[in-house]
Amino acid sequence: MSSQKEIQLVKIIETVPSLRSWRKQFIKQDKEVAFVPTMGSLHEGHLNLVKQASERCPIVVVSIFVNPAQFGPSEDLDNYPRTLSKDLELLRSLNCVDTVFLPKVKDIYPSGIPLEIEKQKGTFVEVKGKSHQLEGISRPLFFRGVSTVVAKLFNIVQPNHVFFGQKDAQQCIVVRTLISDLHFPIEMHVGATKREYDGLAMSSRNQYLTPELRNYAITLYNALTAIKNELDKGKRNREILLRKGYEIVEEAARKVKEKNLGFELRLDYLSLADPSTLEELQEIEEGKGAILSGALYVGKTRLIDNLLFNCTL
Repeated sequence: MSSQKEIQLVKIIETVPSLRSWRKQFIKQDKEVAFVPTMGSLHEGHLNLVKQASERCPIVVVSIFVNPAQFGPSEDLDNYPRTLSKDLELLRSLNCVDTVFLPKVKDIYPSGIPLEIEKQKGTFVEVKGKSHQLEGISRPLFFRGVSTVVAKLFNIVQPNHVFFGQKDAQQCIVVRTLISDLHFPIEMHVGATKREYDGLAMSSRNQYLTPELRNYAITLYNALTAIKNELDKGKRNREILLRKGYEIVEEAARKVKEKNLGFELRLDYLSLADPSTLEELQEIEEGKGAILSGALYVGKTRLIDNLLFNCTL
């Protein structure tokens, strides 16, 4: 015999008015709502966030929306993995999701959303001071797109609690600032990065990796781990710390080239940043923390990762 919770698992809402109408009942019932925004192509990291959400609140909403505004004209919007049927089955299997929100692009961006920023019309949100560095250097439109869609989804869903993953550390800091600055009555929670058996951070883009590419995808995690080990030994100077990471990436890139594997292993950046301001640190002061992060191209696939030292998000 199916329980009410199991029946609710199949509930799909596709329009903003329908979601708002559904949401009203829980205001009247004084029930808190947890929200997990995703772009789909779900993996264990997403599912872990959903489980945490269900432990916190009696009502859980998950959105699946591939957000065009956070992709540049030359990025992988068209090829971004879309696995809706599988995603819905995974969410149903958790038996803790009340509604899956599947908005259409025209509903989120009524004026349209061309990828060229100069052609865009409508309202956009920017978090200044925390969006231009790190990921913002390589992907200058990314956090404008993230901040805009997150603000819209918060306004639609009106959650009490939201859940994001640590793997996107800068995104967590940007969203936390957005919540504070725009006075959203929302409590944010950050779930630890879920990793594969060898440490590779779970990511939807891991689907792009062939077996050969997958062998070298762990390079970034290895570099960050080496830096973290130096920190644990008491070293605090930026140059000394990052040198260990650079050496690991350079060695892996050399092997790829020597073996003539047909792809390039290229470091985008390594960062040692202040967890509050995201400014690069030259020296970590006693008792202070840092975010170790980086981005690495494995062939055409760009992977990101981070480790935290003496801090939380």
